[in-house]
Amino acid sequence: MNSPKNKTLLLIALLAAGLACGYSAPKIPTPAISQLTPSSMTAGSGQFQLEVDGSNFAPGAVINFNGVAESTTVMNSQTLETMIPASAVATSGTVPVTVTNPGSSGTYSGMGSVTSAAMNFTIH
Repeated sequence: MNSPKNKTLLLIALLAAGLACGYSAPKIPTPAISQLTPSSMTAGSGQFQLEVDGSNFAPGAVINFNGVAESTTVMNSQTLETMIPASAVATSGTVPVTVTNPGSSGTYSGMGSVTSAAMNFTIH
């Protein structure tokens, strides 16, 4: 039973059993936005704090306001906050807000980031 052939067969059997147990690598959770507070602003009104509520916000998540990654505070897995600069709301229009969960550190090391669907923010 101690022959190299038997050891190889035992190793193959153990590897197959490990693969069959259903192990899969962790996946980065996809963030989802449910609410923006405030949901709109008057053009030219100046800098303001934006709260983004939703689900699956990971440590290091970033709010993207009109495609620009803003410095973000993760309050918990359901709430993020950032300060939006006055220049971002200088003119009227509708801009997308998204959240990106990073994939380059911790549990998700080596994986790509994941971005939520956009929610529109109105500047009137």
